[in-house]
Formats: sequence, structure tokens, C-alpha cells
Amino acid sequence: MKHTVKEIKLKNGAKGLFIDVPDATVMSFQVQFRAGNRYVRDKDIYETAHIMEHMAFGANEKFRSEHAYEQEFTKNGAYHNAFTSDYSMVYEAACADFEWDRILELQRLAITTPRFNAEELEAEKGNVRSELTGYLNNHNRVMWPRVQQALGEDILTYNQRLKTIDAITLKDIKEHHRRTHTLNNMRFVVAGKLTGRMATIRESLEQWQLEPGERFAIPHDKLSSAAPIFVRRKEASNLTFGWSMNLPRELSDEDSDAMGCLNHILTGTMSSRIFGAARKKGLAYGVFSDTSVGFYDSAWDFGGQVNLETAEALFDIIVRELRRVLNGTITSEDIENAKSYALGRYQMGAQTVAQVSNFYTGRYFADDFVKDYEGVPTAILAVTADQIVRVAREFFAANTWVLAGVSSGDKELLGRLQEKLEGLFR
Repeated sequence: MKHTVKEIKLKNGAKGLFIDVPDATVMSFQVQFRAGNRYVRDKDIYETAHIMEHMAFGANEKFRSEHAYEQEFTKNGAYHNAFTSDYSMVYEAACADFEWDRILELQRLAITTPRFNAEELEAEKGNVRSELTGYLNNHNRVMWPRVQQALGEDILTYNQRLKTIDAITLKDIKEHHRRTHTLNNMRFVVAGKLTGRMATIRESLEQWQLEPGERFAIPHDKLSSAAPIFVRRKEASNLTFGWSMNLPRELSDEDSDAMGCLNHILTGTMSSRIFGAARKKGLAYGVFSDTSVGFYDSAWDFGGQVNLETAEALFDIIVRELRRVLNGTITSEDIENAKSYALGRYQMGAQTVAQVSNFYTGRYFADDFVKDYEGVPTAILAVTADQIVRVAREFFAANTWVLAGVSSGDKELLGRLQEKLEGLFR
């Protein structure tokens, strides 16, 4: 969808983006605070942020209960949600164009005037306990936090998080909201038909009553390699594996684009070097690779599920194809196919207001950077084979990594897979 973007800095200290989508029939609101799990006052009450987020649409200045607020919010089909990560707490809403002002006001009530109470706290403790217990049945949910911990990230696993719920009090919830939900710590993205409305929306946001506060710094963990992590689950009939490599720097946008092309070449489609080859031989139903860029470091992750009897054959393919990359074997056909795919995905990726908004929120909520939507095709076409090989080699030169697996099988299998990967770092 055609759109224009404008960064807005409010007098009260908050700032964000106004995205004008002239043809939109929907309005989207997203509000972010650095208020995630890493900003909880004490790790003994680690789930405070998560539980507070669950209580966000409960009682407030105008509505006495979550039920009353929900009934009013959704009466014309509007949607709202909130989610918590290690660093962020994000409130989001979407509504029909005709009721944007009503929904923005309801968002204000939830975010700035909560009336946290003991009854809703106990209910949400139960809901969060149920949510996290459910995650323990998901092997990826069990495994990846263990990977984070092993590398050195100061987080808790889901099992550890469950043990902190009972200790959380209403005072803890109120303290976390008061300390983190401040104007200087607030970012927002409003997207939809904004022509003739920007001044009104800006004035509304200027009236939000929160303390000035500060934009919290991102915690800096020192990461290092670790021994393989084996999680035995008797019900796991295959091997769920995760392999994470870490590079102690933030990848540039150009380097991130290069790794995006490489991941497509390796695991992007049925014709890819690793996933495609594994499928052709009947070794694994699904294998992925992905690169993520952090504030102080970047990660290159591989994962998937594989039967125990075919795991070593799959890892032979992974090692073989990564060695080819490290040796500089990236063909012009590889590059052109990856670019063509990326360009198509780019064009398909902004068909709704939500997609347009989400293109910007990831980076803007992270580091106040406004991505250039129109510049994406040029960036994709600028990727070179030399750049791909250089960044891939840099990940292996850093030699900071860990392999993890969840299975009912023997730990020795994971050890043999580890030995195969170790050869790439020599």
C-alpha cells in the first residue's frame, strides 16, 4: 500500500511515527515501552512484566473490570492485544476507520490509568501459569531459552519463570508500571488514513498523563561458547535441534541483507542447498536458518526436527554446504535467485495497514531508526557474493556457539553432531 512516514516528537517526551496510508479503511495503533522481563526490579519476581501485561486491559479509570472494558472495545469489531519480550512491552490495536478516535481513547485509558486490583492479579497469575505450563510441552520453547542461557544471556527458562509467579504482589505490579510506563520510555506507531487527522492524534497523545521517566538502556550480556545442551524428553520420538552462532557486533543493514540472501540459499525453499537437499533425500521435513541483529551482537541460528536415524546424514549436509560457503562457493545463479525471491516478498509484504506498520516497528521500537521502504529493492540488488562469504566467515571466526537438542534418545548422538560442526571452526 502506498504510504508516507513522518517521525513525531511530542512536547511531553514521547515520540513515534505517523504513517499515512491514503487508501486505508483500517487504523492501527502500536505503543511500546522498554518494560519487558529484563527490566523487572528483581529476578525473584521475573514474571511481573508478563503478568502486568495480562492485566493491562483490566480495570481502569472508566471501566471497573476487564469484561466491561473488553465489551466496549470490541463492540464494532476492533481488536487489541499486548505482548511482552525480554526488552519490550507492546500494546496494539486495530479498528475500522470510522472509530479510530474512540479506540485511541480506550488505548489511553488502559495504558495510563490502570486500576490494578488483587482479584485480577490472582486471575492473571493463574492464566500466566497455564500459559507457561503449556509452553513446556513445546520442545522449541524448552530448548531455545536454554540456548540463550548457555551463551550467557541473563534470562530464565519457562520452568524457572513458573517458580517466580507466587512471590509477585500487587505492589510489584504497580511499581513496574510506574517505573517503566513513562513518556520518555514510550514509542508509538500510528498507521492508517491520517490526512486531516494528524493534529488531532498528536494533541490526544500529548495529553497522556504519565511520569517523564527515562528511556532505559539495553542490558549488555557477555556471551561465550558452551558445551552441547541435551534435554531428555521421553515423549520426544525424534530430535528437535537448535544451533546458534554469535558475532560480537551489530550487523550493518547491508550485512544483514547479505545474510538474508544466504539463509534463502541454504534453507529458504525446496530447492535450497540444505533444506532442499535434505527433503530430496527424505532426511528431514523441516530445517530453517535465520539471522537476527541485536544491540551489541548478532546471531545466526539453525534449527529443525529430524528422526534420530537420519540426524547424522542431515548434519553431514549442513557441514558440507556451510564449508562450500566458507570456501567462497556462491554462484551468480544463487545470488540472482535469492534476490528475485526477496524482491517478490518485498512487493507482497505491504498489502495491509498492519503489514505496513510492522515494517517499521521492529527497528523503530528497538533503536529509533526509521527504515526506508522505498530503498529496499536497491539494498537487495546491492548484495554481492563476496559480502555473503565475508560475513559468514566472520561468524565462524568468532567461534561463539552452542548446539542443543531435545530427544528421548541418547546424549551421545548430540555429541557426534557437535563433532561434525566443530570441524567448521578449525
